[in-house]
Amino acid sequence: MTKIITISRQFGSGGRTIGKRIAERLGIPCYDKALVEKIAGETGFSEDYITEASEYAPNIGGFAYSFLGRDVEGLSNADRIWFAERRVILSLAAQGPCVIVGRCADYLLRDREDCLNVFIHAPKDFRARRIVQQYGETAVKPQKRLEEKDRKRALNYKYFTDQEWGKTDNYHLCLDSGYLGIDKATEIILCAAGGADDIQ
Repeated sequence: MTKIITISRQFGSGGRTIGKRIAERLGIPCYDKALVEKIAGETGFSEDYITEASEYAPNIGGFAYSFLGRDVEGLSNADRIWFAERRVILSLAAQGPCVIVGRCADYLLRDREDCLNVFIHAPKDFRARRIVQQYGETAVKPQKRLEEKDRKRALNYKYFTDQEWGKTDNYHLCLDSGYLGIDKATEIILCAAGGADDIQ
């Protein structure tokens, strides 16, 4: 029986929107920005810093990275955020049904039999149009913004999980929101999860 749904996503694919719609339909919490607030409370870092720093990793290997930016407690800021994320996500999952967007939640909850892990992807042209609609134009071209965001997410995921971000083996369901559309992707996930009766 599915209780927890995690949504991992390529930048601009609409994964966050899909997660929110699923939670609304099921009447359960969706943890995205609320998750950042809880992590900020645990670490003492600002929410802006959590948003910028916790989703990404530097362009160097995890072994080398472990020796950089260490604080007096012997942990880098990124590591401190990771451990806080882990504590918060495990706690939220233990409290009851919910949708969790990003933050390697699929990996952290991989041993739970009641968790449905979803990855949302889409063609670059679809995502490029969507980020301009959602966030507006910037000096950086949309295609470049997509490449940079996705590259950093992949590095972060690899560093903390030793797994490949977006690899189908790591998820129960991988959906192309560009082909399906946001509404259809939402419906498919709800169907896979068993619907509100199953989750609640």
